[in-house]
Amino acid sequence: MAYDLLTALALFAFVSSITPGPNNLMLMASGANFGLRKTVPHMLGVALGFVFMVLLIGIGLIQVFDAFPASYIILKICSVAYLLYLAWRISVAAPATPGSGRGRPITFLQAAAFQWVNPKAWAMALTAFSVYAPDQSIAAAFLVAAVFGAVNLPSVASWAFLGQKMTRFLTKPARLVTFNRIMAGLLILSLFPVLWT
Repeated sequence: MAYDLLTALALFAFVSSITPGPNNLMLMASGANFGLRKTVPHMLGVALGFVFMVLLIGIGLIQVFDAFPASYIILKICSVAYLLYLAWRISVAAPATPGSGRGRPITFLQAAAFQWVNPKAWAMALTAFSVYAPDQSIAAAFLVAAVFGAVNLPSVASWAFLGQKMTRFLTKPARLVTFNRIMAGLLILSLFPVLWT
């Protein structure tokens, strides 16, 4: 891959990873509700799960979408339905109290699996291959995955860190409930750009 194309891919990976989307909004909510340390498995699940997804798309799954365009529509419908469910869960989440067992952060495996129903993640991966690696070679798949691997973790970590810093403001349960409802609403709004691509 030429240097100019690699630079453009890195810029695309950074912009698409740092901008608001389902992963980043959920990480900010997790940082605010559970703190940065307890959100680390969630962050790693997002970053490594996405890299794994990008790699699998690059070495073969993209051909399924090329051969069966309707499969992308089905994926989009399932993804939107699941994200609406997550938004509802965030909006009705009660503040966690010590020893209540309620309000656990997302685990590494849950966050990694979530990438497969995250419409923004699919849009990022498919765009990366169609624009920056149109030859769809295995070497290009590994390169695209490596670029996202280098950029994605620091990007998503910044959202969890921002959420943790907001805990100073969210000390009252009513504020935390309001924050969670705003995050749920933003999660729903983050679907609109994906729905029209």
